[in-house]
Amino acid sequence: MTNIILLGPPGAGKGTQARRLVEERGLVQLSTGDMLREAKDSGTEMGKIVADVMARGDLVTDEIVIGLIEEKLATAKANGFIFDGFPRTLAQADALASLLKRSGNQLDAVIEMRVDDEALVDRISGRFTCGKCGEVYHDKTKPVKVDGTCDECGSNDLRHRADDNAESLKQRLMEYYKKTSPLIGYYYAMGDLFTVDGLQEIEDVAKSIANVLDQATAS
Repeated sequence: MTNIILLGPPGAGKGTQARRLVEERGLVQLSTGDMLREAKDSGTEMGKIVADVMARGDLVTDEIVIGLIEEKLATAKANGFIFDGFPRTLAQADALASLLKRSGNQLDAVIEMRVDDEALVDRISGRFTCGKCGEVYHDKTKPVKVDGTCDECGSNDLRHRADDNAESLKQRLMEYYKKTSPLIGYYYAMGDLFTVDGLQEIEDVAKSIANVLDQATAS
């Protein structure tokens, strides 16, 4: 079993690479947002708690997210897990480490997808996604083959995020550097950190990540 975290600022390409790892290595992507939406509609005790918190407009606590991850680790059949959107803070990293230890799991690699901030502006401003299957495209580097139609599922629901612009990106980067970038030092000190160039072509990034995982799981 291979458990990994993908780290990097917004627009680094984490979602694209996570989907490849799901398809190629049989990993399960644990997206915080997806888990919360799924729990809210599940009718379970944890789901009722999530639904109540979200109905009040309150922020979901770290304890709730850890509880959802714990359920997934216990029930999902997979070759491993990709932690997506969690952890975002040092406190969450400690909580995840404790959870993995008590559930008999381990973290094999934390992969930092390093990118240049200026290059992110161009990447983000041209990005759009399929509202049905989540495939990510770009006006310049990865356009759809047929205008207005998703290559993967054929949907016509292609969307540009409202905050995919230079000004919003600066705010999101500031949030990342304040809260999440300290995790790079944290995982470096733990000996779990690997870095790849996130500005390579998608295929080259995928090869770099594959090399990291082969190295991490072989040791």
